[in-house]
Amino acid sequence: MSVNDEREDLIRRITDAQRGLGRLFAQHQSPLFTCNLTMRQLKVVTILSVSGSASGQDLAHGLGVGLGTVTGIVDRLVVQDLVTRHEDPHDRRVRRVELTPAGAALIEEINTAGLAHYRRIMDHLDTETLRALDHVTQTIRAVADKIVND
Repeated sequence: MSVNDEREDLIRRITDAQRGLGRLFAQHQSPLFTCNLTMRQLKVVTILSVSGSASGQDLAHGLGVGLGTVTGIVDRLVVQDLVTRHEDPHDRRVRRVELTPAGAALIEEINTAGLAHYRRIMDHLDTETLRALDHVTQTIRAVADKIVND
C-alpha cells in the first residue's frame, strides 16, 4: 500500500467514525433537532452567534441568497423571538440583526447538549488516550486556524 493510499484510507476511516458519532448524537433529543428551525434559519442564528450582529446584506452574502430571501427568514425568526432588528448606529440606512436573549439561549443549549454527549464519551477514555486526543485536537485546530488565516 502506497503512502497516498494509506493516507486516503485513514482519512476515510476517520470521517466514517465522525459520521457514526454524528448519527449517535442525533439519536438523543438534542435541541438542534427539536428547535423547529429551517436550515437557513439555523444558519442565520449561528452566524449571529459568532458575529454578534449582521446587516441583511451580510446575511445574504453568508447564506448565498438574495436580500428578499433574508428578509423572510429574519421575519420568521423575529416572530419566534430569536432575533431582533435595529438601526445601525453608524449608518441609519442599514438595519442590523442580532440575537435576542432567547436566541442566544438556544445556541447555548445546542452547544451544551453536543458537548455533554461528547464529554460522556471522553469520561470513558483512559488518560493516555485523552492525552493523544488532546494532541490531535490541538494539531487539527492549529491547521484549521492556518487554513482560515491564509
